[in-house]
Amino acid sequence: MILIADIPATQTEYFYIKRGSGLLRASYLAEEQGLVKARWHFLAAAKTLGMERSLQAGEYEVHPGMSLKAVFEKIARGERYMRRIAIPEGLSAKEVDQILRDSFGLELESLSLAAEGHLLPDTYFYERGDSATTVLKRMKDKQNELLTRLWEERAPDLPLDSMEDAIILASIVEKETGVPSERGKVAAVFINRLKKGMRLQSDPTVIYGITEGLPLGRGLTRAELNEVTPYNTYRVAGLPPTAIANPGAEAIRAVLNPDDVPYLYFVADGTGGHAFATSLEDHNRNVARWRAYERNSRP
Repeated sequence: MILIADIPATQTEYFYIKRGSGLLRASYLAEEQGLVKARWHFLAAAKTLGMERSLQAGEYEVHPGMSLKAVFEKIARGERYMRRIAIPEGLSAKEVDQILRDSFGLELESLSLAAEGHLLPDTYFYERGDSATTVLKRMKDKQNELLTRLWEERAPDLPLDSMEDAIILASIVEKETGVPSERGKVAAVFINRLKKGMRLQSDPTVIYGITEGLPLGRGLTRAELNEVTPYNTYRVAGLPPTAIANPGAEAIRAVLNPDDVPYLYFVADGTGGHAFATSLEDHNRNVARWRAYERNSRP
């Protein structure tokens, strides 16, 4: 009997009813997508179950061994399959844009590049046929909601004039360290330097000025470090003109409530983390250790 027959699937399939599809069109889609061997099976099941006019558009996960009856029950309950997009911390607007364009089932019409730094990294769910622009707006809204709340809870006397400044600095912290326990210290270094009028001297800002958010794929040259650009924080005082990536929630928290430490310098320590220093003399010793580690690590 059609209603209890197993569907002809050998692996999990995803049956997609496009928006605006009537029963006849849905039956063609069912046959085309392998849900049924013949479209009349789908038509007969829909009529028997009284669902000729109640098909809900969307994508439905169908497992081997499921009957058409079970599939129709899933459609009737609106149990649509949700796809997901994972946005890691520290990606640029261009990199997020590419993820959206590569995500199966998103409509890309009217999709445009977001302002740098204004998307909150997280996992986002969507349905096949959804607009990528709508997903992008959810990323913006989620960051705005978080930032507004954290800004109200910020530490006193921060050298940040606006929430935009906070996002810019958080993006630098995000690119400087991937060690969660270090974010508060790295943020403190930059906050302390801003208070003293010292330049931030951040390699990731220089790289952003060269690639506009794409990976450099090599080390910076001496000429690049010496070139005066709005993003070269070795040569220009204060914050760069925009964020250099999309910072995660923890980087934003770190910037708005940095650790209470006097550090002004940090350098890689060879373990994946950094060595911090208050004086230039101590920093130079840490740099010497790092360079020795690099030399000894070469094949």
